[in-house]
Amino acid sequence: MTRRDFSERDIHMALDGELPGEERMAYDAWLEANPEMKAKSARYVADRAAMRAAFAGVMDEPVPARLRQVVLGEAPAKASALRSRWWLSAAAAVMLAVGGLGGYVAGVDSIARGGGDDQLAEQAIAAHVTYAAEKRHAVEVPASEKDHLQTWLSNRVGLKLVAPDLAAEGFQLVGGRLLPAGEQGKAAMLLYEDAKGERISLFVTADSSATSKGTYTAEGGGPEAVYWLDKGYACAVVGSLPPERLSDVAKSAYGQLVAGISS
Repeated sequence: MTRRDFSERDIHMALDGELPGEERMAYDAWLEANPEMKAKSARYVADRAAMRAAFAGVMDEPVPARLRQVVLGEAPAKASALRSRWWLSAAAAVMLAVGGLGGYVAGVDSIARGGGDDQLAEQAIAAHVTYAAEKRHAVEVPASEKDHLQTWLSNRVGLKLVAPDLAAEGFQLVGGRLLPAGEQGKAAMLLYEDAKGERISLFVTADSSATSKGTYTAEGGGPEAVYWLDKGYACAVVGSLPPERLSDVAKSAYGQLVAGISS
């Protein structure tokens, strides 16, 4: 039998008992010859053990029907519950611990597909909270490569994107990155910073039909999102600025994005 190349995917297959038996000997030899991959395998084993220990006592319990339906998108939940993204994340974590990796993937996919303006705002806020606090790795492409950044994100998101000039509002472009965005596929995130180090972000993905606008703040507080869906764009400006200032920044960003369509 011809020996094939193994990868990190095979580590997961081996741990899940899905690696074909006839490949096990070659796989074990590959691990021994690749210390980095062997260390990853050991770490994944430890992570699994820690997860199971943390949920000892509930692993064998059935997932409550209401929780399963909400996470998998099979039944509506109250708006107040859906507005709290951490609640959905916790629900998905329970699905992972109790139902295994397959159930977790299905749950996350269904969560990502949930429609509505709130979902756009929640995605934008989640991205902002994750990356705005980063100092060295907040963006993938820096502002010094603005032309490349705009071309790259336009090609990947499938929209003509310009990085709005927000200098008049006191913000300079830091850079941008590409993010997943549910059924829309991909989203662009542009990060800006003012002289005091305050950061805002612009989250942009494609939406072919919806027209809407508004503001959104998670029930637990935190950054606010000013969003709009129009002309094929689904966008949100996120930050912790006073509402009027954030609204002014969003209007400027939106105007420049729309103007960029015909330029």
